[in-house]
Amino acid sequence: MKTLVILSVLLFSIPGFTSGQNPEVLNFSQLEQRLNLRNDTTYVVNFWATWCVPCIKEMPYFQQIHNNFSGKKVKVLLVSLDFVKQIESRLIPFIEKNKLTPEVVVLNDPDANSWINKVSADWSGALPATLFFNRNFRAFYEKSFEYEELETIINLNLIHP
Repeated sequence: MKTLVILSVLLFSIPGFTSGQNPEVLNFSQLEQRLNLRNDTTYVVNFWATWCVPCIKEMPYFQQIHNNFSGKKVKVLLVSLDFVKQIESRLIPFIEKNKLTPEVVVLNDPDANSWINKVSADWSGALPATLFFNRNFRAFYEKSFEYEELETIINLNLIHP
């Protein structure tokens, strides 16, 4: 029995066996606080789900933004709209497989009609969707991105000291 416990501890301490992330589950009012920050950080908030093919296609670009803008005042937040009951079976394996390092949260607020317009009046609710903002600008896009488009939006709107 001790051997099994020790082996389990060793396996789960090896990178790749567990996610570095245990996504926080938020309701919309908790997420909304983050969506209304007004400071010199540029936030890139991507709404996505593991069942959304265009979302999965663009995900490496958000990871690349996270990597390439580290050390600058840019923060990527990945807001998953996957079902809470699928966090362990679907979301965490996806995070691990794709080695995602930006923060991932799960939005668990089933009354989408009450919060979609609070994210953007231009949002129909379709995925993927991305919100960019800092204290000087706010832009919302209901579309898939290529890396260069993301980079351009960020570079045009970075707040420089």
